[in-house]
Amino acid sequence: MRKLLAYLLTIIYSLLFGITILIFHPIQWFCFNILGYKAHKISVDWLQFFIMRCLNVLGTRFNYKNPYKIEKEQPLIIVTNHQSMYDIPPIMWFLRKHHVKFISKIELGKGIPSVSYNLRHGGSVLIDRKKPAQAINAIKDFAQYIKNNNYAAVIFPEGTRSRNGVPKPFQRKGLLTLFEHIPSALVVPITINNSWKMLRYGKFPMGIGNHLSFTVHQPIKLGDQDHNQIINAIEKQITDAIELN
Repeated sequence: MRKLLAYLLTIIYSLLFGITILIFHPIQWFCFNILGYKAHKISVDWLQFFIMRCLNVLGTRFNYKNPYKIEKEQPLIIVTNHQSMYDIPPIMWFLRKHHVKFISKIELGKGIPSVSYNLRHGGSVLIDRKKPAQAINAIKDFAQYIKNNNYAAVIFPEGTRSRNGVPKPFQRKGLLTLFEHIPSALVVPITINNSWKMLRYGKFPMGIGNHLSFTVHQPIKLGDQDHNQIINAIEKQITDAIELN
């Protein structure tokens, strides 16, 4: 019965999601090309809000827990585990005041209305994982952009999403590149739980009645600390808080 209901709700969600990204695509274009960065960012923020409301149709709930005060006027490196594409809208919405930008695979830079447009024009970086040297150079340029503007860079160091919630070992090269080129950054570890359940049956039907949680851990100032030791610490913080059920 639950799976049958999931089919019905997925159809409704898919229609609403499709309408949302189609509506916001020209809005983004107008804001970016006519009104500039600030207006474009506002349009992208509200896109995330409405995507989350579409997910509510599936009975999805969101919880964001951050007991720490994180000032705006500093660059951030947000490090988090990765369970599904549904990790992204809540991160962008809840941390919107920090101007969140992503390191994303190049394939997402085309074909998805609104989403691909923002990845190409909103300050994120698209990397080709088949060309690691080129990818590292792109991350270096991205790091400089984040540092110069006091924005937030989000990186999923597992590389690919976990399909069952079980964390994968961190790949360090991208993290170390960001650390090296944004030495003034505050590193913000976040644990995501239950996002993988949105795709527990595959893309159709989607999982229903899930409670997605985003827990911010103690931020770490890079300073002169050993970067590998910082990675060890944040990997443990993040993975220890993952709920495997």
